[in-house]
Amino acid sequence: MWKRLPFRLRGYLITMTGVLLLSPDALLVKDTTVDVATFMFWRGLLLGLVLLLIAAARYRERLLPAVRACGPAAIWCPLAFAASAWAFVGANRLTSAGNVLVMLNLAPLVAGLIGMLLFGQRLRRQTWMVIGVCITGASLMALGEVGQGSLLGLAVALIIPVSIAVNTTVASAQRGSGQRGLDTTVVLPLGCLAMLLPAALMGGAQLPGSEDMQRLALMGLFLPLAYFLIQTGARYLPGAEVSLVMLVETLVGTLLVWWWVGEVPAPLAFVGGGLIVAAMLISSLRDLSRQRRKAAEGAPDARRLHDAAAERSLERGEPAPPVGERH
Repeated sequence: MWKRLPFRLRGYLITMTGVLLLSPDALLVKDTTVDVATFMFWRGLLLGLVLLLIAAARYRERLLPAVRACGPAAIWCPLAFAASAWAFVGANRLTSAGNVLVMLNLAPLVAGLIGMLLFGQRLRRQTWMVIGVCITGASLMALGEVGQGSLLGLAVALIIPVSIAVNTTVASAQRGSGQRGLDTTVVLPLGCLAMLLPAALMGGAQLPGSEDMQRLALMGLFLPLAYFLIQTGARYLPGAEVSLVMLVETLVGTLLVWWWVGEVPAPLAFVGGGLIVAAMLISSLRDLSRQRRKAAEGAPDARRLHDAAAERSLERGEPAPPVGERH
């Protein structure tokens, strides 16, 4: 069943699941009273331990070779991952959630430009249109809170989309031997280390109060899986589309605040959320329809042909053939 799904749809489902798990993150940041350094220390420690256990269970003695195989991504992805986490927590403490969300909306656009200029990734016209509609929708959702907060908070928030774009684009550009890209989830523990060390140097290695510790422990349960799935999505989709799916966090996060805190969204929030859902749904249905039409016409599956060629090359000990246009 899973293998019969269109390749792009698999990427969207994986990434969407990760984003749904990530959506309560802003609530946890707002709901804790510890300082940023302490929050980041425990965030890096808990996430890093769980992600390291996942990587070790999957790769065992092949873990270090898997990290080395990531090449430049073993440096850029962890640094960008840590930078986005620091900026997200810091910005939420310095400015309003609306300002942070508006900045976050730039991630798909930045990722698309980075992928196109540095890695030669080409996005379909349909993807650019969906990016435009979703950015508009997410901006409408956050419009009611824009203008609250400090200029420093806005500057810190601007780091978030750039960091997300660098991480997802660099990860999606790493070619694997088959139709999927290289697995860069193995470098996420390094990102947690890059998150943890500055926090420890800033005095964050201290035990929070019981209530804050409960929230931090809860974060350590579901955020590792969220980041694992989002990073895995970059094996199936270009970075711009991974960042695009992450805009769903704007919609789900707003609904969670409505449910948990009782803050009723403004009418524009419903309009913006509807735009996001409609754009993502229509795009996915068009991809399904296109895939079924090609299959009905007897068109060969280029990805399956490449996978078969890659397996034959590996059996002969030769390098795998280049992946052409994966996206």
